[in-house]
Amino acid sequence: MTGSENSKPGAPAGQKNTAADGYRDTVFLPKTSFPMRGNLPKREPELLARWAALDVDGKIRDAAEGRPLFVLHDGPPYANGHLHIGHALNKILKDVINRSHRMSGYAVHYVPGWDCHGLPIEWKVEEEFRKAKRDKDSIPVLQFRGECRAWAGRWLDVQMGEFQRLGVQGEWSHRYSTMDYSSEAAIAEEIGRFLLNGSLYRGLRPVMWSPVEKTALAEAEIEYHDHTSTTIYVAFPFVKDPTPDHGLDGVSAVIWTTTPWTIPANRAIAFNPEITYAVVRVDETGPEALLAPGAKILVADSLIETVCRDSGVLAHHVLCTMPGSALAGTVAAHPLRGQGYDFDVPLLAAEFVTADAGTGLVHIAPSHGEDDFAVGRANGIEVPELVADDGKYFDRVPLFGGTHVFKAAEPVCEALTGAMERSIADGSAPAGLVSRSSIVHSYPHSWRSRKPIIYRATPQWFIAMDDGNHIRDKALTALDDVTFVPAQSRNRLTSMVAGRPDWCISRQRAWGVPIAVFVHKETGEVLRDPEVMQRIVDVFRDESADAWYDSDPSRFLGNAYEAADYEQVFDVVDVWFESGSTHAFVLGQPGLRFPADLYLEGSDQHRGWFQSSLLESVGTRGVAPYKTLVTNGFVMDEAGRKMSKSLGNVIAPQDVNDTLGADILRLWVMNSDTSEDLRIGKEILRQQGELYRRLRNTLRWLLGALDGFTPEEAVPYEDLPELEKWVLHRLTEFGRLISDAVETHEWVGVYPALHGFCTTDLSAFYFDVRKDTIYCDGADSLKRRAARTVLDHLHRCLTIWLAPVLVFTADDAWTARFGEETSVHLQAFPKLPDAWHDAALGERWVTLRAVRRIITTEIETARRSGNIGSSLQAAIDLPVFEDQAGLVAGVDWAELAIVSQAELSVIPATVPVPESAAGGVDVALPCGLPMVTVAPGEKCDRCWRVLPEVGTNAAYATLCLRCADVVEKGLTCAPVSE
Repeated sequence: MTGSENSKPGAPAGQKNTAADGYRDTVFLPKTSFPMRGNLPKREPELLARWAALDVDGKIRDAAEGRPLFVLHDGPPYANGHLHIGHALNKILKDVINRSHRMSGYAVHYVPGWDCHGLPIEWKVEEEFRKAKRDKDSIPVLQFRGECRAWAGRWLDVQMGEFQRLGVQGEWSHRYSTMDYSSEAAIAEEIGRFLLNGSLYRGLRPVMWSPVEKTALAEAEIEYHDHTSTTIYVAFPFVKDPTPDHGLDGVSAVIWTTTPWTIPANRAIAFNPEITYAVVRVDETGPEALLAPGAKILVADSLIETVCRDSGVLAHHVLCTMPGSALAGTVAAHPLRGQGYDFDVPLLAAEFVTADAGTGLVHIAPSHGEDDFAVGRANGIEVPELVADDGKYFDRVPLFGGTHVFKAAEPVCEALTGAMERSIADGSAPAGLVSRSSIVHSYPHSWRSRKPIIYRATPQWFIAMDDGNHIRDKALTALDDVTFVPAQSRNRLTSMVAGRPDWCISRQRAWGVPIAVFVHKETGEVLRDPEVMQRIVDVFRDESADAWYDSDPSRFLGNAYEAADYEQVFDVVDVWFESGSTHAFVLGQPGLRFPADLYLEGSDQHRGWFQSSLLESVGTRGVAPYKTLVTNGFVMDEAGRKMSKSLGNVIAPQDVNDTLGADILRLWVMNSDTSEDLRIGKEILRQQGELYRRLRNTLRWLLGALDGFTPEEAVPYEDLPELEKWVLHRLTEFGRLISDAVETHEWVGVYPALHGFCTTDLSAFYFDVRKDTIYCDGADSLKRRAARTVLDHLHRCLTIWLAPVLVFTADDAWTARFGEETSVHLQAFPKLPDAWHDAALGERWVTLRAVRRIITTEIETARRSGNIGSSLQAAIDLPVFEDQAGLVAGVDWAELAIVSQAELSVIPATVPVPESAAGGVDVALPCGLPMVTVAPGEKCDRCWRVLPEVGTNAAYATLCLRCADVVEKGLTCAPVSE
């Protein structure tokens, strides 16, 4: 940096000028109340209290009157536990964007929100009941819902405090939550919109189901883990062939599956008309084989070798081949025929069937797979309900009643093995288990219970994607007008919307907003009456959704309907529908608007909140609820691993606040590429602490060097030296960089660039060059006044530009100069004059600084060799090429290189300069290598420059003429000592 406040120009940091104590008090040394150490864990809570006492939030709201709006709608975090580092990343990003827009002249009313319903909270409350040895099912539903409401309320308050501790500014007293009475009413009203426009329907189809939690799950509630599954080949004997010359008599179709438990639900086999199939005769088998010699099976021609190897077939013969289209109209028997499975199994064409693995024939269980269901529905196949909500077969299921599906592999294999043995004994076509094995593969799990899930056909409530409301098509069209940051994230959301099934919005739980509809008991028709719906909404608004559970149905149905004729639905709505509809009850508030300018969440929300918000809004309003989507990545540890308590690599934001300070965490966010996955750990945070220290030291030196500065001292732009104009030019470049980031929401690289400006352009260059002027020139010196004029601009710009990120430090750096009754957070980004931007000047100083690097490199070489001590003991002779002398003219090279004396020598020929001399900057150098010698003369006791003129003023025999004049005229920072 620039040395301590006790350092003189050229002195090592912290070293006193003991040889010149008589002139010490005549030097303008930096002085500021802004401490070197931030002590952020202690200081930040004090600043939060000060802002509350000043009512900074109220002043921000008052200042917003009449300004254009910027609306960032908050995706609600889940009110269930302390904040994790992902919460901190997301909320800090939002806060930086909100603050920067506010300081750019927008009215920003940020309303934080919380998601408060759903299974995770139920899960926690049930845990409390289990600990107290209470049966959850024995608790009255309203009491249970009350416990859930209280749990969510407690954590909402905890998280609110933790967000505020991070320095996040928002309208906390107006926060929203999905469990507010008004929110529950609005959610019910949004369900009603789909009810009334016809897109809400009840149907039987497979959904992702958690047997542990006994409810349907959304795709966003699924994560994938390795899982070991039993795999089986199963033979289904043909019983009908409309074209006998195909040779399928006595042949069995063989399928392969990783879910043996779905065999009882089999109702068809799928083939691909484009695949070539073969009838294969088994000639020889190994000792463990279940097939007998002479057995005939049908598989894809390209998979014969694989199937035979896996089935223990040592020799085989292909009897014939046929196109898949020849299988149309054929029918097989279930392998467990005669044991309660006495139905036909038709072979059906399906394009999704491939010959990449398995047998080229796919077992179809319409109750337990989306493709299976689609094939079954297209062909009028039964969709049986065989599995209960706890994952066990219903008692009525032959052979397997009461067995849990995840324990069904053994009994299913045992039954199929018996079937195969019987088919061999009676000489019929193979029927049953051909072979079994196991496979480790990625399998869907519930992210809450971490247990595997199943696809299970149950009656659920759906929102249609492709009915007369055309939600899918409208959503894809709406996305054409949405800006994505980063741009490539567009493909992810559009592909998900294009390929998603109808939206299952029902959950079989107690804590949530009920799907408040009525179904006629006899006809099964859903009641679609706007007056009934409005009565429900009105009651919910006054009494909460609890009213659905403790009111007589006639209260909602009114006199037009007989309550006894209707079933009241008690499924609750998917929490993704709830959060997806928050635009309906948040963006209509004063100071906000629909659609929002921005939604900003993690990349997982393309299948979560981004998508549910889009579908909900398009389905009810025809437009997207946002203009721009910004996506941030996930947070990993320093090794790139997912954080987990078992690995001991969790970084909690509360711990960072308590040890380093929230500003360090905020700086980490803005120094990262937030569009990708981020890494964090102790070493990374230590590095951020070092970056913070440099920024803080920059602000501290500015404050110290500006001590006593008044507006009357300022110098007009046209009278500034060229170096000062260059600094102001650089400020305009950063002003434009920040302005662009505000408009595009692309902040990656902005604050690292600002840090580089502070450390490289300012601390290591401009401050270093101007220290002599600021410390030693007289108070009336034009150059000193000019430098302090620029320092004034630098302090204001840097403090305000850093304020959205270093919210605590920047305010401290502001009030250290302007007083405790103000705040940097009430300031606007500076509007810098266009005249300050001078591209030609910027290019010139790129060259001049490259020349300076050549000089300082040679000085360092001379210092290491022992020819000189400090750079102020040096004199330089810089050879300048004759045709380029103008590039280095008009510059005080002694001052710029921080040497005592400098001369330029014009040389006629080009002298090669090492490529490394310019410090890696690609510029054409206008000079050769300088000559460094010991400066002639004596050292000035005040400024330490070595000059022949020292001692020529007899009254001040140890001073140079500049210092003697300043001291003599009393133009120093303090009275001259006697």
